[in-house]
Amino acid sequence: MTPTQSGIERIAAAFAGSGKRAALMPYLMGGFPDIERSLAIGEACVQAGADMLELGVPFSDPLADGPVIHAAATSALAGGVRVEDVLGLAASLARRVPVIVMAYANTVLRPGAEQFIEALAQAGVNGLIVPDLPFEEGEEIARASELAGIALVPLIAPTTTEERLQEIGRRARGFMYVVSVTGTTGERSAGAGTFAPLLARAKASTAVPVALGFGISTPAQAADAADAGADGVIIGSRLVRAAGGANDAASEVGRLVGEFAAALLPRVA
Repeated sequence: MTPTQSGIERIAAAFAGSGKRAALMPYLMGGFPDIERSLAIGEACVQAGADMLELGVPFSDPLADGPVIHAAATSALAGGVRVEDVLGLAASLARRVPVIVMAYANTVLRPGAEQFIEALAQAGVNGLIVPDLPFEEGEEIARASELAGIALVPLIAPTTTEERLQEIGRRARGFMYVVSVTGTTGERSAGAGTFAPLLARAKASTAVPVALGFGISTPAQAADAADAGADGVIIGSRLVRAAGGANDAASEVGRLVGEFAAALLPRVA
């Protein structure tokens, strides 16, 4: 990242320069299984082909997260992980790839939106996702993010109305996070048949890249997402589950990310 490059510009460059049919964005829970291994997992993701990283801040009541990520957050909190620890991870990882922090609204608003986003900027964070922040109530966070050059990334769901989708798409920064299913995060069996209509709606509403997440747990699903028109693919629960169940978490997560990255390479004619 150059001294004059904003987080929004860095994210755009990562999408444009991924060399894949869709950019790959692994999710990791900050501080899970612990701070040291969390950093090693992030570095392994980059080494294996991640174009960006989504870094979760552990929270006690993660409404958008299914059991795997919820359990990881609970474990991280029990281990004493705090926001400043996650920002330390972000600062290390952001030297290599864009980092998008995922934090719940209470985490952002408790110290004050401007103070929290300034801390993100100081850590070199490029984007922010606040999954429980209603779009209509996000003006304070959006304004602070814009001033700091940080992309406030909106989420849309299959249930998002057309009118609301157009407004979200107009104001989206960095990319639009398309939730592939209704409900919380988790591994599912959805495929291109369900991805394509939602992605088409999303892409028609915005000028920023569109990334698909929630429920993508296999390389075949990631390839389906790219085939269906996704500019990026976000992998979460599958990787967090591997991080919690492997003796060498970084090696196992890195192996999986490599498989996802290979599935997104351009097809040979």
